[in-house]
Amino acid sequence: MEELFEQLAYCIEYGKINKPSPFPPDMKDKDGADEITQQLLNEGISADDILQKALIVGMEKVGVKFRENKVFVPQVLMSAKAMDAAMAHLKPHFANSPGSQKGTFIIGTVEGDLHDIGKNLVAMMVEGNGYEVIDLGTDVKAEKFIEAAEQYPGAVIGLSALLTTTMNNMEEITKAIKSHNRNIAICIGGAPVNQDFCDKIGADSYNPDPQGVVEFLNKTVE
Repeated sequence: MEELFEQLAYCIEYGKINKPSPFPPDMKDKDGADEITQQLLNEGISADDILQKALIVGMEKVGVKFRENKVFVPQVLMSAKAMDAAMAHLKPHFANSPGSQKGTFIIGTVEGDLHDIGKNLVAMMVEGNGYEVIDLGTDVKAEKFIEAAEQYPGAVIGLSALLTTTMNNMEEITKAIKSHNRNIAICIGGAPVNQDFCDKIGADSYNPDPQGVVEFLNKTVE
């Protein structure tokens, strides 16, 4: 089984979706995340073990490489597709096993901002590390974040912005959420923001890359 876990983690790390997938070239005609996940389930391995011992291992490696500029957005997207192929097999098992995921992460790009690439990368990485992700999309108002937080008690909220012009909205949304419930943990990210801005607006964490968000969640979610 350990060998299959290692193979699956490798498929996630390098974006091998399934056997017909041409990427990466050195794995041509080899089983991908799709086939190996099904094989592990057929062997009686639990969905949680597959997630913890293979999928998360692979995604953590991708996250660290992305932080260190050793891989770039296209490679991360391929890893995310491989992850999706594996999760398609696992999600029905998680649906029948409440509490099997680490926690819930609500994410959205703030009001006035329609950019979603950074948000999507964070969402993929967080889901790949075992969390349920509630993606509210772009141009999200404070009320929608608050409504989602009420629906998912204990969730962490992630706010994304790419435009300097929407930083004020990020500040207003953070203050509105905290005013509603000061115990909700909020992390922020995006090109124009930094740790000083995070401290200024009263958010709980600033992360320049998706792996930082995962590490914050791992420390924050009980």
